[in-house]
This record gives sequence, C-alpha cells and structure tokens, in this order.
Amino acid sequence: MNVDILHLRRWSLNIDTNKKKKLTVKNVFKVFGDNPKKALKLLEDGVSKEEIFDKTGMTIGVQDASFEINEGEIFVIMGLSGSGKSTLVRLLNRLIEPTSGQILIDDTDVTNLSDKELIDIRREKISMVFQSFALMPHMNIIDNVSFGLELSGVTKNQRYEKARKALAQVGLAQHEFSYPDELSGGMQQRVGLARALANDPEIMLMDEAFSALDPLIRTEMQDELLVLQEEEKRTIVFISHDLDEAIRIGDRIAIMQNGEVVQIGTPEDIINNPANDYVRSFFKGVDVTSVLNASHIAKKIRPTIINKESTGIKSALQYISDFDEDYAYFVEKSGKYIGILTLESLKEQKAAGGSIHDAIIDEKAIDEDMQISDFIAKVAEHNYPTAVIDKNGKYKGTISKSRLLKVFDEGVENE
Repeated sequence: MNVDILHLRRWSLNIDTNKKKKLTVKNVFKVFGDNPKKALKLLEDGVSKEEIFDKTGMTIGVQDASFEINEGEIFVIMGLSGSGKSTLVRLLNRLIEPTSGQILIDDTDVTNLSDKELIDIRREKISMVFQSFALMPHMNIIDNVSFGLELSGVTKNQRYEKARKALAQVGLAQHEFSYPDELSGGMQQRVGLARALANDPEIMLMDEAFSALDPLIRTEMQDELLVLQEEEKRTIVFISHDLDEAIRIGDRIAIMQNGEVVQIGTPEDIINNPANDYVRSFFKGVDVTSVLNASHIAKKIRPTIINKESTGIKSALQYISDFDEDYAYFVEKSGKYIGILTLESLKEQKAAGGSIHDAIIDEKAIDEDMQISDFIAKVAEHNYPTAVIDKNGKYKGTISKSRLLKVFDEGVENE
C-alpha cells in the first residue's frame, strides 16, 4: 500500500462530523536523521522501518498519524515503550518539529507558524504537564506556578491572581508560600498541574503525568483531573502506558505500535473489536465488568412474542414450541418489553381460562447502560436469561449466565 492510499484510508476512518474538532492531525510523519526526505521516499516504496534504519541509520518516530480530537474530551494515547506516543504528543505543540503533515488547533495550522506565533499559541491555548515535576527548589509554590507567566511578561499582581486560582483548583490554596521540598510527591505533581492551568489553556498535553506517583496518589490525581475536566471542559491529550489509567479517564484511546496509530476508539470499542493481536494483547485480562455494559453483551436470539389483538395463549404455545424452547419474551408492537412467558405458565392459564397477560412470570429487566459489575447478581439469580431494555423500556436482547461466563473467559467476540 503506498503512502497516498494509506493517507486516504486512515484519514477517512477518523472523521466525526457530529462534534467540534479542537485538534486535528493530518498525515504527520517524524523522521529522526539527517535526510528525512530519503526515509519518507523509502517508506512510500514499501520499505519497513527496520530496513530504513539498517540502510540509513534514520528512525521513523511517527508514521502517518491522522486523527481528530474533539473539544472537551480526554484523548489518551498509549503504547509500549518506543511506540512513539511521547514523540507524537510533543509534535502537537512543536516541541519536536514534524517532518511532514499538518497539525491544526481549531483552524490554525501549527506547522506553518513563525516562532513568535508559536510562542503565542503556547501561551494562550496550550500547556504541557510532564512526568517530572520540574519545580524550582529555591522558589516557593506560587512563584513556581506563576513562573511561565513571569517569562511572558505578566505583571506580578496578575500572575499571582492566576496562580492562586490554579492552586485553588488543585486543592493547594493553603500552600502558596511553601517550598517544593515541604510537599509530598502527589502535592508536587499538583503544583505541576497548577502551573499548566495558570494560563487557562484550552488544550492540555500530559505526558505520563502521573506515572511517577504511587498507586493511591495516582488514583487521587486521576480523580482530580476528572473533577477539573467536569468543571472546565478543557481538551486533554494524555499519554499513558497504563491500561487501567487509560480506561478510567479516557473518552477515547489511541493505541500506537512502532510509530503508527493502529486503532482509535472508546475503551468499549477497542475491547469489543481490537484491530490486531498487538491491541488484543494490550486488553487481555482487562476487568470487563468495569468497562462494558449490558448493551455490549446482550444477544437478540431468544424467541419473542408480539402483543397483538390476535395473540393468545394457543398461538404463544405454538410459537414457543416451534423454537424448541420452553419460554419466550413478550413485547409490545412498539418494542416495549412486557415480561417472560413460559410453556408451563401458558398451559396453567389455558387450563384456568386466564389470559396471556396472566401467564407473565417475570417482568424484571436490566437497563442497557448498566455495567456488568452491577447486574451479575441479577443474572445469576434468574431462572431464565435476563431481558435488556433501553431508556424507553424497549427490548434489546437478553443476557444469560452462560453468556456472562463466556464474556469473562473470552471477551466480547466481534459480531
């Protein structure tokens, strides 16, 4: 496949016209070496990254990255060490210069900006939080937070006002005159986050920002970020190698392999439909009960009986018998779920002169948005597969005990 066809295919897969785009990456390549055009030509001719390195000594850091990030979402980029994720995030604000391609913030092509214009963009629209706290040990906290504003020429009163607001956002309002060595690791990372927040950025780039923290503090920082995101609705690009972290905070996840973005989707999308064995191995062993909900595993294969004027006990008995089952799901013509009918309950009501509605044995159902962990017990206690309904009460399928066990053992198969 040549580079132009690759561009067209990848770019078309990542267009979502329903949401406002904040950051757009179009066919971005990064080659480390002294003759990047030669490396790009070899790529176009189908030469692999490994062969290019062997022949030229040049490294393909990012290969043909194309995607869009929606305004206000947390977009997680993850991959193994050396996959290109940190290189990619540094390309977004040109801490590393792209070899080719376009990077747009709103409608501004960052790759075409002058040095002065790029500095203005970094001051006004985009901030970065690194894994290293990088705090100045001789400065107190408020001066650390406001340091970037000071470099930008902001007056002391103005930068302190912004810094205090940022410190309050991360819960450190009482520590503005403390020094870094007086704070815990988690508190120091909060200072780093406050520094990024101080210029009120529209986009935050976070490169392994919490990976140096112990697990408990890391979870607290994730929670802090989610609270801030709920209040401010910034666009966040978050680099992580931790799958649990990506699933916990990410609206969408991009998986990188050998410099390429091999799949983009919600955690549910990727778990349900991994693009290749590399992605599948990433998600192997994931606790699906905390990620997937009822709609992902419900199967619409059980017999259903429609409630019509002509529907009676005899026709219901015949219908169930034809399916070689001893039960069926009773629904309105609109699709609204009514309950479960069984051969036994129908025969009892036939003998008693009752109606088909008298034969309903169970009206319980699971909401389609309910996570697996919340309905395991309900499915386990039912004698029949449990019905799944949408927010309007419409029947969406069923979940059986055997279906749950299969999901736990094998995941959700592509359908």
